[in-house]
Amino acid sequence: MALCMALAPVLLISLLLHAVIGWRIAPDLALVDAALGVALWAALTVSALLMPMGFLARRIARPPFANVLTWMGLLCMGLFSSLLVLTLLREALLLLAGMADWLWPQVFSWTTLKQDTALGLPVVALLVTILGFWNARRTATVVQVDVPIANLPEALQGFTVAQISDIHVGPTIKTRYLQRIVDRVNGLNANLVAITGDLVDGTVRELAHHVAPLSQLVSTHGTFFVTGNHEYYSGAHSWIDALRSLGVQVLMNEHVLIEHSIDDQDPEPAVMVVAGVADFSAHQFDESHRSDPHQAIADAPDHAVFKLLLAHQPRSAAAAADAGFDLQLSGHTHGGQFWPWNHFVQLQQPFTAGLHKLKALWVYTSRGTGYWGPPKRFGAPSEITHLRLVRA
Repeated sequence: MALCMALAPVLLISLLLHAVIGWRIAPDLALVDAALGVALWAALTVSALLMPMGFLARRIARPPFANVLTWMGLLCMGLFSSLLVLTLLREALLLLAGMADWLWPQVFSWTTLKQDTALGLPVVALLVTILGFWNARRTATVVQVDVPIANLPEALQGFTVAQISDIHVGPTIKTRYLQRIVDRVNGLNANLVAITGDLVDGTVRELAHHVAPLSQLVSTHGTFFVTGNHEYYSGAHSWIDALRSLGVQVLMNEHVLIEHSIDDQDPEPAVMVVAGVADFSAHQFDESHRSDPHQAIADAPDHAVFKLLLAHQPRSAAAAADAGFDLQLSGHTHGGQFWPWNHFVQLQQPFTAGLHKLKALWVYTSRGTGYWGPPKRFGAPSEITHLRLVRA
């Protein structure tokens, strides 16, 4: 009964949103061919019923049927998102065209414009969804980033960090997907690997064997992890223990010191701080996990020449700058994942993607290495970031 009550409003919203698309597109499509209008309504009905299954299938069915429903639901969600955005853009175009037709009659055929856009819209939406699917499912490309640091000691010149973020192992991202990421990271021969949160969407019981490839990550100084908001939806405490058992060092408002030299003969290795904070919103789930960059760097020695902070959300940057960090690595935004949502990220976060500076602090925001929800990336490709410290 509780499940039915939870499912009903989700289905209702899905049906209403799909109905809006059908109401605005199907009549004009039917003017081209009545069968096309009927086909659109049929496709929209199926999509409206399947889309909620992307998140609810595991609650109402068992594998492998649950997996099939999940994939179908999330694919429908990806297509629906393009249909909805394009429908809104079409409405704006028709409004402008209507004004133009009023000012300059007979310049173009209003009926033809409506029919052509109604016919082209589903085709464009499908093409965007297919391209987005390919972008999401391929192994993330390596993005090379040089970070200029003032007074960087010789021992840290060229120090590299491989950052992966927002993989979201879960409904559609499993062992093989993560294994490809691990293999590509290992090929970088980085000095340090940073995982900046939102690794999983599911419990340890469900996904422990799917994250096992993380134990294969290789670097000079090890692999470090900080929690993202999705870890708290999935049992953060259990995941912290599980990752530590894989040899991943989890940093919870704390730091470690690393000594690094160019080679074994270097008599003066440089000491750097690698710190990490819990997710910006972690206190909403566990007050003891309240994110605190100042606590993360507390008691760090004065002779540490470089201070690195791992923080899932870019909005930790203001506190990180005040705490005296040199570089913050973040994720969370997915770079918007697919257009036009990249424009809305800025309503919550100071940075959407890339390298930016806040006071003396450099902040790099990854577009993410996986994806969340629909397997779709359009205009925001996934990335494995290979950051290199260089003297400013």
